[in-house]
Amino acid sequence: MQKASEIIDFSLEGKKTAEDFVAGLAGTGFQASHLAEAVGLIEKMKKEKATIFFGFTANLVASGLRGIIAEMCKKKFVDVVVTTAGAIDHDIIKSFEPYLKGSFNLDDIELHKKGINRLGNILVPNERFELLEKKTQEWFKEVFAKQKNISPSELAKFFGSKLDETSFLYWCNKNNIPVFCPGITDGAIGLQMYFFKQDHKDFIVDVTGDMKQLANIVLNSDKTGAIILGGGISKHHIIGANILREGLDFAVYICTAGEFDGSLSGAQTREAKSWGKIKEEANSINVNCDATIAFPLMAAALKDKKLL
Repeated sequence: MQKASEIIDFSLEGKKTAEDFVAGLAGTGFQASHLAEAVGLIEKMKKEKATIFFGFTANLVASGLRGIIAEMCKKKFVDVVVTTAGAIDHDIIKSFEPYLKGSFNLDDIELHKKGINRLGNILVPNERFELLEKKTQEWFKEVFAKQKNISPSELAKFFGSKLDETSFLYWCNKNNIPVFCPGITDGAIGLQMYFFKQDHKDFIVDVTGDMKQLANIVLNSDKTGAIILGGGISKHHIIGANILREGLDFAVYICTAGEFDGSLSGAQTREAKSWGKIKEEANSINVNCDATIAFPLMAAALKDKKLL
């Protein structure tokens, strides 16, 4: 049993930095304590030179958290990115046009009539996807002229070469951080591949093409750690790949999904140990919180610690 420690009333006195603020959360209890522990665990990953896998879902790239995701890649804080098709969609679009802030309570039928898509309280006009279509159809032609068979990570790297410094794909391309997207057809980018393939039957995006590279990274790492924002395929592709080395050495989950329904998104780190996706003796923590709240605090504390 873990040794008990005192609950300490949180005080703003003397809290001059994000590091001070987050450290003060450690004795607060509930998810505040988990958030502080997660920062300490990420610090340990870095100090022990673990290969860090960074997973996140598309909605977070649609949000302003995209800026912190891009900074993590710019500073080479992470070694591998695993994400979804939607994250690529949003990263491309937002390199050219912003998204808009609305409300969770808008009339969705009226939004549909106006050609506006709602993602929580973020609004994405149809024109943004028309922009995506124009850009990607041009880029697919450029890719196709050079190679007819391409892996998702190669395609993500190519996209990064076309984007600006606000983009996480840009920084991954610049810093040679591989971006794995196993579900690349499940998004607007997948629909554009389908359209392009109608007139270019030989065009292939091979989702198995990245498996060897990912396996080699896992197997050739002395230690591996994961920072996973959200759930779904981004989460599972990281922890699933680490079965090859009998599990991750470190894992930080930040998610709001519950485990009661047996879903992968809600599964806690302890469940992954039963599968050998996280080592039995691994250091791990679950932060049950909206990542747009938790992760900026954590990143700011890591920056104060001179780690980011």
